[in-house]
Amino acid sequence: MNLTLASISPRAKSKSEPTSQLVDEYILRATRFNPTDTAVFPTEQALLEALDARPRTLLLLLDSRGDLLPSEQFAATLGTLRDNGTQRLLLAIGPADGWSPTALARAQHVVSFGRITLPHELARAIMAEQIYRALTILAGHPYHSAH
Repeated sequence: MNLTLASISPRAKSKSEPTSQLVDEYILRATRFNPTDTAVFPTEQALLEALDARPRTLLLLLDSRGDLLPSEQFAATLGTLRDNGTQRLLLAIGPADGWSPTALARAQHVVSFGRITLPHELARAIMAEQIYRALTILAGHPYHSAH
C-alpha cells in the first residue's frame, strides 16, 4: 500500500521551515517500512480531482470532528486497509476553514488528534510522526514500546 501525506496550502512551503524538516524526517523513516510520500495541493478541489485521477485511492481526512484513535488503533486501521488490498491511501490535512461536506462524504475515514485546533503545519508534522509510529507498530519495531 502506498501512503501519501497530503495537505492543502495555497502558498508554497519552505523546506527550511522546522515543521517541513520534521515531516521530511518522519516520511524518510516511514519509507523504510512502507512506500510513503507527501503532496501539497493548492485547494481542496485540487485534492479531490487528484483522487479521481488515481483510481482505487482511499481517503482519510484529519478533522477535529473525526474519530479519536489511539496510536495502536490508528496502526490497526492502516494494517487492515493494507491487508484488505488497499493500493493507495491519501491521508489529508485540510484547508484553513475546514473540510467541505463534499470532501467529508468522499472520505472512507475521518480521524482527529483531539478537539484542540492545531496550526496546519504542526498537524502535518504530527501526522507524519503517527504514520511512522503506526508502521513501526505493525512491524513490531520497538519505537512505540506501548507508551
